[in-house]
Amino acid sequence: MDLSNLKPAKGSTKKVKRIGRGQGSGHGGTSTRGHKGAKSRSGYSKKLGYEGGQMSLVRRVPKFGFKNFNRVEYKGINLDVLQQLAEKTSVTVITREVLIQSGLVSKNDRIKILGRGELKARLDITVHAFSATAKKAIEELGGVANTL
Repeated sequence: MDLSNLKPAKGSTKKVKRIGRGQGSGHGGTSTRGHKGAKSRSGYSKKLGYEGGQMSLVRRVPKFGFKNFNRVEYKGINLDVLQQLAEKTSVTVITREVLIQSGLVSKNDRIKILGRGELKARLDITVHAFSATAKKAIEELGGVANTL
């Protein structure tokens, strides 16, 4: 065997169907598109969601509710997570930057401290919001809960 007689394995390649290259190809004339109509023309594309005249799914399914565009979305962080962070990194002042560096929040998140879990360390925390139980738990230990 050498380069002059290399061939692909039998059945591994197929002949390409060359459409619109004359009658001799077997795919000339209408080029497998049938006769006339929009679907036979170049540049045809049906509308997104069109179902052949049947009422489309988008219009069949009812709409309900609304989206409040004034809603302020917070990333919640619980007290037990802050306790783990304090034990691991031995920080006493927790700010937005500390939480971003630890990977708990991203730089565009608004942060709210929530009251799940138990806090043992005295922490000074400065974030966007606190739940009532979280604020109470922080201040009971002598910590400070500052709102941005």
